[in-house]
Amino acid sequence: MENISWSHFDHQADIGIEGRGPDKALAFAQAGLALNAVVSDLNSVKPRTGRVIKCSGDDPELLFFDFINELIFLISTEGMLFSQIEVEITEDELEARLLGESIDPDRHDPAVEIKGASFNSLSVKEEKNGQWVARCIVDV
Repeated sequence: MENISWSHFDHQADIGIEGRGPDKALAFAQAGLALNAVVSDLNSVKPRTGRVIKCSGDDPELLFFDFINELIFLISTEGMLFSQIEVEITEDELEARLLGESIDPDRHDPAVEIKGASFNSLSVKEEKNGQWVARCIVDV
């Protein structure tokens, strides 16, 4: 059975996000969900509206950093949260399809505002068991 998951990890005043999956794209998607879960319970976010993110870069860590910052930009500027994320990575191109909805303060009870991803603890790697892990700290 594939180990696909997301999690948070503590880091002083900020918070770490981590995604795991059998490939890099699934690890990125799970980290994107972890990012949204910093703000609100994902079970409260309905997949009503779609968005697409496109990034490119030949360094996996910088591609991940750009992807997370693009997600933060959408959350911040459009006031949206996303509960479903699909990522495709081909060579140095990333395309993410996002489904979510506008933040409803009463229903989503947003916990924090995310300011941006940090290079601190930025890592994208394949573990010995073939599992991919993508992680970074986000400023809250």
